[in-house]
Amino acid sequence: VQLQASGGGLVQPGGSLTLSCAVTGGTFSRSALGWFRQAPGKERELIAIISWASESTYYADSVKGRFTISRDNAKNTGYLRLNTLKREDTALYYCAIRGGELLSTEIPIVYDYFGQGTQVTVSS
Repeated sequence: VQLQASGGGLVQPGGSLTLSCAVTGGTFSRSALGWFRQAPGKERELIAIISWASESTYYADSVKGRFTISRDNAKNTGYLRLNTLKREDTALYYCAIRGGELLSTEIPIVYDYFGQGTQVTVSS
């Protein structure tokens, strides 16, 4: 299983980005998808999760109302839309999946496979 995150870059405060996570191998359509981020000197943070059937989502308080997670199982791709970006959103963002016998509404916090990440820098 391989995950490749893309779409990061340099953006001004208040700007937007859409991150993509392309998954090859495994069974993406039956896997929960999570997005994490890690800023320099800080612990990794789980910021968004979507169940395999898109029936449930979770957002960390730090991004709730500004970020939107979604997925297209036909394309084996997940997305994270980042709106109203703040300087404190600067971090390495990476995606992860969790397979197994998950309920269609299940949003796990433990993941099996992680991608390498894409850098988001919010600066004027």
